[in-house]
Parts: sequence; C-alpha cells; structure tokens
Amino acid sequence: MATKDTHGRLEELRKLNAEAEAGGGAERREREHKQGKLSARERIDVLLDEGSFEELDKFVRHHSHDFGMETQRPPGDGFITGYGRIDGRLVYVFAQDFTVFGGSLSEANASKITKIMDLAMRAGAPVIGLNDSGGARIQEGVMSLAGYADIFLRNTLASGVIPQISAIMGPCAGGAVYSPAITDFIFMTRDTSYMFVTGPDVIKTVTHEGVTKQELGGAMTHNEKSGVAHFVSRDDAECLAMIRELFSYLPSNNLDDPPRVASSDPWDRAHPALNALVPEDPQKPYDIKIVIHAIADAAEFFEVHEHFAKNIVVGFARLDGNPVGIVANQPAFLAGVLDISASVKAARFVRFCDAFNIPLITFEDVPGFLPGTQQEFGGIIKHGAKLLFAFAEATVPKITVITRKAYGGAYCVMASKHIRTDINYAWPTAEIAVMGPEGAVNIVYRREIDRAPEADRDKIRREKIDDFRERFANPYVAAERGYIDAIIEPAQTRAKLIIALRSLENKRDTNPRKKHGNIPL
Repeated sequence: MATKDTHGRLEELRKLNAEAEAGGGAERREREHKQGKLSARERIDVLLDEGSFEELDKFVRHHSHDFGMETQRPPGDGFITGYGRIDGRLVYVFAQDFTVFGGSLSEANASKITKIMDLAMRAGAPVIGLNDSGGARIQEGVMSLAGYADIFLRNTLASGVIPQISAIMGPCAGGAVYSPAITDFIFMTRDTSYMFVTGPDVIKTVTHEGVTKQELGGAMTHNEKSGVAHFVSRDDAECLAMIRELFSYLPSNNLDDPPRVASSDPWDRAHPALNALVPEDPQKPYDIKIVIHAIADAAEFFEVHEHFAKNIVVGFARLDGNPVGIVANQPAFLAGVLDISASVKAARFVRFCDAFNIPLITFEDVPGFLPGTQQEFGGIIKHGAKLLFAFAEATVPKITVITRKAYGGAYCVMASKHIRTDINYAWPTAEIAVMGPEGAVNIVYRREIDRAPEADRDKIRREKIDDFRERFANPYVAAERGYIDAIIEPAQTRAKLIIALRSLENKRDTNPRKKHGNIPL
C-alpha cells in the first residue's frame, strides 16, 4: 500500500507539471490567440505525430537574482524542448513561449536548446526551432549573450550533418536572428512574425528613416526582398503543416538517403504537351514550372524561395518515389537570366542538396548573366561564381536538361558537362552558343553589314541571323563533341530522367582531401 509520503510526492510532481504547462497563464495565452497565434505547446502538438512528444528539462529554472527576478522562477523558464516524431521519424524540437518573459533567452533556457542540439547530433536527427521571442533577457546581461553564442556554435557544427529548420512565429530580433540564419530553411507567418537586427525605433534614431516592423522585417519582406526566409504561410497551422511536408523530402542526416515513397505514377509516363511547349519565337517566354510539374510524380512540386529571385526556380519533387532537388531557369521572369539574387538562391539550394544526398535535376533556359552597372557593382562576378562553385563541388547524381537557350558563361555554370554533371540532355529546341544569334551576327559580321548598301543591311542581317541559328544555335554541335549525351523528345523527359537516376543510384564521387573549399562569399 502506498504511503502518504508517496502520495505527497506524486501530488508535488503533478503540481509542477501543471505549473510548467500553464506557461504564462490562460490570460496571456488568450492574448496570443487573439493575435492569431497558437501557444508554444499547441504548436508542438500540431507539428509532431499525435502523442509522440517527450519533453526534456521541464523543470529547469533560471538562476538570476537581480532586478527582482528571484521572485519569478517559473518551471521551464519559457522554453519547451524535447523530441518526437514526424511521420514516425525522430526529430528534436524547441519552442519559445512568448507568455513567459516574452520568450526571452536566458542562460538556463539556452542550455536547454544546446542540450537537445547535442542529442540530435548524436542521434542523427533533425532539429526544428519554433521561434517567438523578445530576444536576450536583459536582466541576465552577458550570460544571455553567451547562451546565443553557444547556440550559434552548434548551428554551425550541425550544418551539413543534420537538417535544421527554423520557424519564425512571432518576433525574432537582434542577435536572435543569427541562429535561424545559419539553419537550412526559414519559415515565417504572414502577419504575426518579423525578423531584424535593429528595430524601427533604433533606425528612426540613427538614420531618421520611418518604417514599421512588418515593412522592415515582416514575412513578405524577407521572402520577396531580402531572401532571408524561404517560405511564407497564412498562419501557425499552415506553417507547421508546410514543415511536415518539407520534412518528407529530407533524410534525417548526411549519412542517410532521402526517404523513398511508393509511387503509382508510371515511371515511363509520356507528356506529349511538352513537345509543343517551347515557342517558335525564341524571344517568347513560357513557364518552366509546366515542365517541372509534368515530369514530377503526381505533378507535385514543393517550391523553395518561391517569392524571391523568380528568374530561377528551386524546390523538391519526386521521381519514381525518390526525392530530387530541382533547379530551373524561369524564362517567364526576366527571360530566366542569372543575376545576383538568382545565383545566391540557387547556390545555397544546390549545396543543401549535395550535403544531404539529394540528386539534382537542372532545367536550363538561360540567355546569360544580367548586364548593368548595378549588377557589376553589386558583385555579379563573385555571386555568379557561387553557383558555379556549388554545382562543380556537388558529388550527388546530377542531370541537366537544356530546353532552349544555353548561352555564354551561364551555359557553363548551369551544371554543364564540363563541371562533372553525369548526364546532360537537350531538347531539339536547345540553342547552345557563346551568345544569341542576334548578338553574334552583330559582332562577327559587323564590317560586312556596315559595308553593304544601307537599304540591304536589314536583309543581310536577317539572313546571317537565320544562318547562324541553323549552324550553331542548336544542340547538335555540342552533341558531336560529347558535351550533350543525348538529344531527347520533350515528351519522354520523365522516363529519361528516371532511367538516368536509376543508373546513378550507386554513384560514388569525391573531392580532393582538404579542410574545406573557399567558396567566393
């Protein structure tokens, strides 16, 4: 028979559990709900498989004795940490509870995060951070700052070893922004989240600029303008559902293969509409996403960085049930040209896929790099080299399909045969050349055209352009050299990609031994 002492201990445990789970109390939780936000515990419940969450450090309290803090020591200290499952797969999670000290970081709750990050590294499992914090706990001073640095170090050491995902679901300001910035993917909620290093009040004081929190660091600012964030959602529930969807494409660590799923979509399914997709007029655009959806299993494509640098498209799809990373020039936006933003966007995605054993499929229709003083002064040479470096460094299976234009240095950069791409296909509409026929004729035949009677110059120029396009702006010259492995019928692209991926299933490639490369940052 249980003693009274045992009953008392059980009651004490239950009381502490209830106190920790209450967070900042019902009134503060209701305030969050009115703003359209879920509570920290509700977010974890939505993110993870039902009943799978195991909480750690539930009773941790802060150790501050200044500014009256010794009288306010709630269990958990405002952070919820632990592990659970997504579709049965292990993940480690932390969630900041804004109802407790504004979700501020303390020495104590920073140690909770570093503990689960260390566990995740040992277990080979991803870490997901649900950020909603007022920043460093001012009352703790340097101890709070040290906590941030401890987290940053682990973010860096875990990079490329386990996937790291950040959701910004409220404020994230000051030093707090640098942990998400190091992680692989950042999600933001449209109306309730923001990130910035210095807030509107400081900016107003220093530069006299007037700006709101949303204008400065809201979800669309970072999804459209800065490129800091990769995804935007309507609300917390959609954000957490999107994280689950992203996770379905990712391996648990850098030694695992991406998760394969059964596919009922025939591997050899043809898509006849692709045969007529590329317009006869090379100046006319088309939507490269039509190609991506056409070749993907069940036409499903999970786009990354959708709102940023729309002249290039990146994201995840499945082919024959296997996850692949897609990189594609978008002729429907800025003619698919490579600029600074597109280069950085694609380079980061390529390096993520390479780190986590996800094969890369590249669809190429690129007229070159964007000209102009703004691009040159902004360092297009350096930033374009990032994409070149990323593709050249990657050792995962790499397959390229040239659908139309492949001009100049951009041809080299977009996973050409010359930088270790395994299989290079071209559609019959492909144009592979140093530059487009119009520009080439203006250079090669300039003197001949200038010497002709003025009345005949346009006719001669048109004839030379047609001749140049016929002789050089096609895939056959490159195919003769072996730079293109096969010229394929567009309708058969899905089958060709799957056959190629099957042949590369056991690919092994390495880079020279070194500490690390010096990517042009």
